[in-house]
Amino acid sequence: MVYFLSDIHLGAGYIADEHALERSVCRLLRDMKRDATHLYLLGDIIDYWFEYRNVVPRGFVRFLGTLADLSDSGVSITWLKGNHDIWMTDYLTREIGCRIVDGVLDEEICGQRIVMEHGDGIGDRPVMFRMLRRLFRSKKARWLFAAIHPRWTVGFAHRWSKHSRKAGGYANVDTSSIERWAKGYSEARGHVDHFIIGHLHKAVRIELSPDSDLTVLGDSFRSYSYAKFDGKMIQLLNFSGPEID
Repeated sequence: MVYFLSDIHLGAGYIADEHALERSVCRLLRDMKRDATHLYLLGDIIDYWFEYRNVVPRGFVRFLGTLADLSDSGVSITWLKGNHDIWMTDYLTREIGCRIVDGVLDEEICGQRIVMEHGDGIGDRPVMFRMLRRLFRSKKARWLFAAIHPRWTVGFAHRWSKHSRKAGGYANVDTSSIERWAKGYSEARGHVDHFIIGHLHKAVRIELSPDSDLTVLGDSFRSYSYAKFDGKMIQLLNFSGPEID
């Protein structure tokens, strides 16, 4: 089986009990271990992540340990960068064996073509969002951010995240621009069997054509959703997890 998971937001200040969330996700990952060949993490797995040259954020011990156990057991793990865990470099690759991908991932799995993206880089986005996304991907911005002591940057990042979540909400999520992007991608690059994205915090499967579909993964702290691919079809499933404030 091939599994897909996104938007856990481990460490987020708006999660009522972040350790309970982490334990519930780890239980899910241990269940996956029984039949998983591949695990795809489609971004925003950690609410804030910044790798300094010799330092990484504290926490997430159970989660990273469980990922390491999966990797050691032979499960291939791919982590697509989201807009919250964008500043990953080589730490998780060296320590756990994760493949890190930034942007669209287009590959064949079990004979079917699957295109994945976190979701923040596709579809219609406000001008300010696109500007900030470009800024955060700037090497110069990363270098300047790294020069500031973590006592200031970590607190700032979590406050930004909490404010963004309250301002954005979850209601009335529109998938139409993502659907247009997916159809345009197929028209330009050939037939795609399955599109999978995260970011929208809405779990839904959409038929794009009789032989192509789009799966929006939802999240792991509100809808408690993930997807499983058996080589033929993709299923959206749910697991039990703690509530948020």
